[in-house]
Amino acid sequence: MERRVEEQRGLFFEEFDEAVCYQHRPGRTITEADNVLFTTLSMNTQSLHLDAAWSAAQPFGERLVNSMLTLSTLVGLSVAQLTQGTIVANLGFEKIAFPSPMHHGDTLYADTIVTAKRHSRSRPGQGIVTLEHTGRNQKDEVVATAVRSTLVWCKGAQP
Repeated sequence: MERRVEEQRGLFFEEFDEAVCYQHRPGRTITEADNVLFTTLSMNTQSLHLDAAWSAAQPFGERLVNSMLTLSTLVGLSVAQLTQGTIVANLGFEKIAFPSPMHHGDTLYADTIVTAKRHSRSRPGQGIVTLEHTGRNQKDEVVATAVRSTLVWCKGAQP
């Protein structure tokens, strides 16, 4: 029997639907090792992420997950479902917020809604899609939000 091949990919411009809430699963549990590695790789020497003794005397009483790790993971959770192989470029981020902190051992879950889309005026065969990402922990508390503008391929235009 001859089988059709299905390659995992993100969505083309025409497939993004403003009436859908895309849930990105599985979630990602953030460990102490993840946090320390990300924090040191990114040269962020903030004691709140690295110094357990200092952080114990601060308002949260413990080290917190680096918010840039939270943001990176939030966006990363959406890639396979939305933009894998169909993105041309990220155009920008705005309205980034961290209403509650992530702690070591918390699991991040991501949802995305499309808030706008239009064909590019300067790049034929491509469109601009605005995505609103929301990250929640295992207690369903919102821990991060971000609006991301992306440039994606239209169907049939990708080289």
